[in-house]
Amino acid sequence: MSELRGQVVVVTGASAGVGRALVRELGQRGASVALIARGTAGLGAASVDVGAAGGEGRVYEADVADYGQVRQAAELIEAEMGPIDVWINVAFSSVFAKFQDIEPEEFERTTEVTYLGFVWGTKVALDLMRPRDKGAIVQAGSALSQRAIPLQSAYCGSKHAIKGFTESVRTELLADRSGIQITMVQLPALNTPQFDWVLSRLRRHPQPVPPIYQPEVAAKALAFAAEHPERKEYWVGATTVATLLAQRVAPALLDRYLARTGISSQQTSEKPPSPETNLWQPADEDRDHGAHGGFDHRAHARSPQLWLSQHRRQLLLALAATTTAAAAALALRRS
Repeated sequence: MSELRGQVVVVTGASAGVGRALVRELGQRGASVALIARGTAGLGAASVDVGAAGGEGRVYEADVADYGQVRQAAELIEAEMGPIDVWINVAFSSVFAKFQDIEPEEFERTTEVTYLGFVWGTKVALDLMRPRDKGAIVQAGSALSQRAIPLQSAYCGSKHAIKGFTESVRTELLADRSGIQITMVQLPALNTPQFDWVLSRLRRHPQPVPPIYQPEVAAKALAFAAEHPERKEYWVGATTVATLLAQRVAPALLDRYLARTGISSQQTSEKPPSPETNLWQPADEDRDHGAHGGFDHRAHARSPQLWLSQHRRQLLLALAATTTAAAAALALRRS
């Protein structure tokens, strides 16, 4: 039985992409899911998905960049659904452009949604969980929180900030010997609708940097982290692990590699999408976009790194047992 069965779980950015896949996953695990986002059509369809999967889903419209709206939604959730057990921050926005081509208000708005949205969600969750001294907060991170790439300065800056913010909060909770836990899941490139509605000034259609994974891979990782928030971080996808290793081993070399390949690898050969963007207004207010983007034919449905992270304890125990057995056999031969 899932550890989330019957628990109240909040998901921001629940109407599309990773958030949409996640609420379905939580529904399958029997959770009561509170869906926070802006798009009416997307939220309504996501709520139906949760119910069809076996859970309970309720909709709460809010802009995560506005602390007051997040606080009001959370208080309504607790009044209608009960105490919040898990809060998962997923909502984000971005701008695909060189930094010099991003307007100040666009950079500011991206930061407010992608960084402050996590800050406000975390603050509200902690305020409500502290009197009970229990609960879990899960941050949807990114490989780009370890290594920034061109054309995404606002997004990369926000993801780096989320990592630093989360680490600071974690140490404070440890110092207080709090029963509340906070963890972060570093995600790879994902096939979500963001590449059709993100604000872009590129000459060609933006794309995730291959290898690309389906949003369900991220959903399973986030749900697993919600069940096991005692871990500091989870790493998902080959790109994420390779990025971490390259950043630590040869950062200067990685800079040059990304300068040479990072711009072309984020664009297809197709024309850019329509000017529709979700930066200022929800792109799924009148039309449901679902969880998947336009890269189904190239996206992986599984991640070996996710499996390894989920079974790390068993693998370490098996390795220890094998090592002990080998040492015992060697000692026997020598005797």
